[in-house]
Amino acid sequence: MLFHFLYPLSESISGLNIFRYITLRSGISFLIATIVSIFLGKSFIIFMKKRQFGQTIRELGPESHFKKTGTPTMGGVVIMTAITVALAISGNFNSYGVCLIFFVAFSYFILGYIDDYIKVIKRDSRGVSAKTKLIWQIVTAVSIGLIIKKFNIVDSNLYIPFFKGPLLDLGIFYIPFVALVIVGSSNAVNLTDGLDGLAIGPIMTSAMTLGVIAYLTGHVELSKYLYLPYINLAGEITVFCAAIVGAGVGFLWYNSYPAQVFMGDVGSLPIGGILGIIAVLTKQEVLFILIGGIFVIEAVSVIIQVTSYKLRKKRVFKMAPIHHHFELKGWPEPKVIVRFWIISLLLAILSVATLKIR
Repeated sequence: MLFHFLYPLSESISGLNIFRYITLRSGISFLIATIVSIFLGKSFIIFMKKRQFGQTIRELGPESHFKKTGTPTMGGVVIMTAITVALAISGNFNSYGVCLIFFVAFSYFILGYIDDYIKVIKRDSRGVSAKTKLIWQIVTAVSIGLIIKKFNIVDSNLYIPFFKGPLLDLGIFYIPFVALVIVGSSNAVNLTDGLDGLAIGPIMTSAMTLGVIAYLTGHVELSKYLYLPYINLAGEITVFCAAIVGAGVGFLWYNSYPAQVFMGDVGSLPIGGILGIIAVLTKQEVLFILIGGIFVIEAVSVIIQVTSYKLRKKRVFKMAPIHHHFELKGWPEPKVIVRFWIISLLLAILSVATLKIR
């Protein structure tokens, strides 16, 4: 709205020229998303409590979690609404990248909503089957890969931290690579969403880091100085990242320990997909392993646990994902959460530092 309706009037009213600046609109996006998330969050919690739409805690989880049974869930609706409102006001939809991010967000939001609807409202703990979820995610991600490749939105080169130029052109294999990044990110964030506020912390640090990189990548001079691939209008993704951080801040107001609301698949699946597609659009797919290190650790811990049990009938961790392992070792839940946040922040700082070491 600010860019598409007010900025064009700058020829008549010079002061409206400020709305072309990404930094200003990012700040506005952050504030709007934060305010919407906080105010909408309170009403949403009241609504869910009145209708007794609460979280069901699985029996195989830590016993300390049983007391959380009945806590309102599907808080991702609040997050995604806040992001959408912020982008509607501050976003630039001339950017193909922003439109592609919304495509992934909408598709995975619908998937997460259906899954949570079946579990929470229909009281069917099975939800959407794992196979159906994976097929839905892959079809969406492959579609994105095909669009990127067909319209050459970004090239198919693979960029590695510490190298000044591309290391390898993936060619046609770039499409499954894009799908792997998006689907992997979506599911990794979903696995991390297991403790009060655990997932939203790394989500915000990852979004902030990707936002910085998006701004640099979309700036001709700065991208050249840092040996980053210049991508036209990539800077507009910064506004999207600011909205994610703002919505995260507002959601954390209610999701911090002890949580008044949980994110649910309706939040974790689309947000994970969003982070993945942003990594693709900024050509930082490999660096994203470091940026979203907490998500990677959580996902790998599950893979190790399942593989070990199938092959050796032995568990490596007391419970997977790994945050439950530390809980069962005696760490209080808040300590696990804050320590994971600290690690996520350190990884974010390290990721930004690598941009100059090329």
